[in-house]
Amino acid sequence: MEKDIEKKFIKAIRHVDGIALKLVSPSFNGIPDRLVLMPKGKIGFVEIKDKGKKPRALQTSRHNMLRQLGFKVFVLDDVDDIEKIIKEIGGDDL
Repeated sequence: MEKDIEKKFIKAIRHVDGIALKLVSPSFNGIPDRLVLMPKGKIGFVEIKDKGKKPRALQTSRHNMLRQLGFKVFVLDDVDDIEKIIKEIGGDDL
């Protein structure tokens, strides 16, 4: 379930001294679920989905917009990908 993936992701982020802020933007729909702030100023956005689910068209559009601005954006639908995403956001220093 999406909530289970999200809980494990938040716990893993805390374990590496990061913060996974819940993003809610009523005036800007489609923004990713979590803004991840890591040590040494590393930042990424994470959209969390049920296993096998894909982002909606508006979400994909927002993800692309953020990537064009130079941000890292990930879609997490499997707990097995948590470590990989954390490493990609945080770099090799973790």
